[in-house]
Amino acid sequence: MTSKPFMREGGRFSLTSGDTTGWHSQRQQQPLPMDPLQTAHSGPRKKRPRQTGASTASMPQDVKFRDLVLFILEKKMGTTRRTFLMELARRKGFRVENEFSDSVTHIVAENNSGADVLEWLQVQKIKASSQLEVLDVSWLIECMRAGKPVEMTGKHQLVARSNYSASPNPGPQTTPPLTVPKISQYACQRRTTLNNCNHIFTDAFEILAENYEFRENEGCAVTFMRAASVLKSLPFTIITMRDTEGIPCLGDKVKCIIEEIIEDGESSEVKAVLNDERYKSFKLFTSVFGVGLKTSEKWFRMGFRTLSKIRSDKSLTFTRMQRAGFHYYEDLVSCVTRAEAEAVGVLVKEAVWAFLPDAFVTMTGGFRRGKKIGHDVDFLITSPGSTEEEEQQLLHKVMNLWEKKGLLLYCDLVESTFEKLKLPSRKVDALDHFQKCFLILKLPHHRVVDSEKSSQQEEKTWKAIRVDLVMCPYERRAFALLGWTGSRQFERDLRRYATHERRMMLDNHGLWDKTKRIFLKAESEEEIFAHLGLDYIEPWERNA
Repeated sequence: MTSKPFMREGGRFSLTSGDTTGWHSQRQQQPLPMDPLQTAHSGPRKKRPRQTGASTASMPQDVKFRDLVLFILEKKMGTTRRTFLMELARRKGFRVENEFSDSVTHIVAENNSGADVLEWLQVQKIKASSQLEVLDVSWLIECMRAGKPVEMTGKHQLVARSNYSASPNPGPQTTPPLTVPKISQYACQRRTTLNNCNHIFTDAFEILAENYEFRENEGCAVTFMRAASVLKSLPFTIITMRDTEGIPCLGDKVKCIIEEIIEDGESSEVKAVLNDERYKSFKLFTSVFGVGLKTSEKWFRMGFRTLSKIRSDKSLTFTRMQRAGFHYYEDLVSCVTRAEAEAVGVLVKEAVWAFLPDAFVTMTGGFRRGKKIGHDVDFLITSPGSTEEEEQQLLHKVMNLWEKKGLLLYCDLVESTFEKLKLPSRKVDALDHFQKCFLILKLPHHRVVDSEKSSQQEEKTWKAIRVDLVMCPYERRAFALLGWTGSRQFERDLRRYATHERRMMLDNHGLWDKTKRIFLKAESEEEIFAHLGLDYIEPWERNA
């Protein structure tokens, strides 16, 4: 999997960010946003004071959809909530009746079964037409979001129309089963694009997971990471608690937070974390390249809360990596754009091909998965015709070349400890043993194909960019490419799946079949998926 030490991941949170970049995402420390439609959801609700003096009468609105006549059932909903939904629907162009009549085509109910609605009709001595639709409030909310009527599916229908008529004694009704594909507990069996329909929940879970990582509580962190991962894969937005039925990785604690967000538009636990002094300090400290949890804990216990105080304290000593992290801090905490990543890619290829013309240089990480921004750029390098000595010397030569050109701002080169016959690691988060280099590279602005940058260059003509280079043997390139592409949760689950479902061991080096007791060879990622009996998942569908 992508070997990203936690200490190098930083940035501030922004809950409304359009692009979620896993643990590199930037967030502002503020409550989760409240969407007016999100508050109009079902599920057990807290009792709130009833508004006094509010009129249930409504001003006439322009009706756009004359074929639909709605009646919103007050039963189990309450007057205030019903009035709110009626007014909102009318503003969207829907015709909503105050009282039930023969003209009503759709009854909308909340927290009621089909049988509950039919019982209400019977008590009111109303003869319902066989064409009457009995729908859950989620259908109306989706209509208002879309600004027009949406298709009615089994998810919305409380009663199939053939199940009831004008009969005064309707029998017991059941909600038709919703036919949905079974969702796997493994991210490697789900297709997760960047089109996240559940940001309000996944952003909350990622904050809680990060807080548990700061506290080194791996179990709770994994719980929330898995919950966020599965919700990212859903092609629909969670609107009511009923929508969570059958979805794996959602334990009781997770569901409590989902329910609170549905009801209130935000999570009190997330708000508490965002206001927690320890969380805010760790978030700030780990945004410095080279600072991990142990250093953050030390600085926090010493009473530090700001980076300026830390930098000015003469009693502290910093590693070479940390000094570089402070020196280039402003550049390193700003997002790397795709245009910048591609410009770095040109620099990398020019340098590598100067020594190994047949080498393959592949951008990995979030940019390979289709992301538009990130916090660093990763490259996998491999060469089909090179000797082991040439492979071992390449990164050294590239570093020397960049140093002569004045492009190398920081370099930490880690030599390879890879052993061909060593079995894959049993740990889902294990780092690989290939030769790699953690860099800070000077990227001249003129190398970036981005017209918007030119007007913002001012006096500085370059930007410091975090870059990771990995050199792997050609025969292991497929495994390394799969691992370094990510996402983190996708790779975790891919390894778990291999172990628990296939009796195999997978890491960035290879795939070991424990039954046959052999290494399985692969020339491509597709072959690795085939060995595991999995459908191939494209890189842009691995944003778990």
